[in-house]
Amino acid sequence: MPLDEYRKKRDFKKSPEPEGAADRTKQARKGKALFFCVQKHLASHLHYDFRLEYEGVLLSWAVPKGPSLDPSVKRLAMHVEDHPFEYGTFEGVIPEGYGAGIVMLWDRGTWTPEKDDIAAMLEKGDLKFRLDGYKLKGSWALVRTRGYGGNRGDGRSWLLIKHRDEWSGDLDIASFAPLSVKSNQDLHEILAEDNPDVWQTNRPAAGGETGALLKEIIAKAAALKNERQAPTASSKPARPARASAGSTRPKRATANKR
Repeated sequence: MPLDEYRKKRDFKKSPEPEGAADRTKQARKGKALFFCVQKHLASHLHYDFRLEYEGVLLSWAVPKGPSLDPSVKRLAMHVEDHPFEYGTFEGVIPEGYGAGIVMLWDRGTWTPEKDDIAAMLEKGDLKFRLDGYKLKGSWALVRTRGYGGNRGDGRSWLLIKHRDEWSGDLDIASFAPLSVKSNQDLHEILAEDNPDVWQTNRPAAGGETGALLKEIIAKAAALKNERQAPTASSKPARPARASAGSTRPKRATANKR
């Protein structure tokens, strides 16, 4: 089954990730445009998960450096297990286990294959398509390679390439548009919404560049939580106003004397 590998790697009693509806697998949404999304994922390392809807699941590639709009830049994309369609709206914190870290829904939209036979393009290892997302648009390709140095033949190594068109350029889209398309939040703001095990500085990464990034995000999230929890001036009960020394109290109304 397409989602067997996905489910084996996760404990859904601990992970907030969707398990996926069994009756949806291999069922295309007839008459509807195909869905795609990109999820920014800080786990053992920071990467971008590129996902394309196909036959009821999301075909998935992990792109370490994220998509590039520059046609001369070919980004490594490692083919990983299929994900359930419901995963396309997921954003949050995976507290422990496989993929422990913070997930942001960085982009979403629809995709259109440039040829009708998607299965044949996947088999050939040359998938050409168009994207219509918030951040990624135009013509793209996923091309299978032999891997690092030509020594890996497992078929997992692909390249994500932007074709030259009106949507290409040298803009660093990851830096230019870093926030979630779902919540308009950054990673530390997503983390601040919860209090999971990932707050521990040795999870998911203990050292190196990723560990330093995680510590920075945790510090920002902690500061944000403290700011949200701190009482504000407007939340304090107002004290009754004291009459000043020169003030006068209102006189009682008296009946007119004749």
